[in-house]
Amino acid sequence: MNEKKVWFITGCSTGFGRELAKQLLEGGYRVAVTARDVDKVRDLVEINEANGLALTLDVTDKQQVAEAAAAAEAHFGRIDVLVNNAGFGYFGAVEESDESEVRAMFETNFWGLTSMTQAVLPKMRERRSGVIVNISSIGGLVGNPGVGFYNATKFAVNGISEALKKELAPLGISVILVQPSGFRTDWAGRSAVDTAVQIEDYAETARVNQETIRGNSGKQPGDPVRAARAIIDAVESDDPPFSLLLGRAALRGARAKIESLIEETEKYAAISEGADFPEADAAQGK
Repeated sequence: MNEKKVWFITGCSTGFGRELAKQLLEGGYRVAVTARDVDKVRDLVEINEANGLALTLDVTDKQQVAEAAAAAEAHFGRIDVLVNNAGFGYFGAVEESDESEVRAMFETNFWGLTSMTQAVLPKMRERRSGVIVNISSIGGLVGNPGVGFYNATKFAVNGISEALKKELAPLGISVILVQPSGFRTDWAGRSAVDTAVQIEDYAETARVNQETIRGNSGKQPGDPVRAARAIIDAVESDDPPFSLLLGRAALRGARAKIESLIEETEKYAAISEGADFPEADAAQGK
């Protein structure tokens, strides 16, 4: 019987990270459970003290990233699955948003994810095995008013995940891009940051969407327990998906985006083709 995988999860104090760690430890997996305040995850390790390792980790601190990855490797002998879960939201129209606050979000949502990935990849490449799970959002595929900069962080996660998939597949390493819609986590509650500026002209676009998201906090249709189970099942699958949409709203959003993209692409196909040099047409037999 194959030995169960060793997981390393960022952002375990709340949300998907916490539920994943809980289910994995209850299921007998070995798990490095991390958070900026390690005291907030010690109760998770108590579920299975023989298999759990609590580590202090702020993913924006490169030294902590390197030390946490090394500590998990030393303790467990390897890291089989990295879950890049740490992140938070920011509410504000693009014009209203504060650059320093947006940059802080990028440091966590994008640069923290890439730092962790770079820290674990050398050993995964040596072993020619591993799984990188990047927690993105349907907001990494579909942009909406009031969360444009959050969308930008997740569009960046989606793009780098797709590139990683193509780089790592020949090396035996899989990439799973998780794109949830609304789930009952703290993302739209205390974890999110609001802009201090409000411009009246965005009242019917950015503000309406922000109020809808905030108002649904705690009432979202998505179940974090089922989401965690779906992620574990995807990792354990013989044919893991690259793009894992979670929630009916995510599925609807993705389908609408694909249909809109196809429609607009075909509508302007002649213009697109006409931007090439004429000799390119001749070379392609047109």
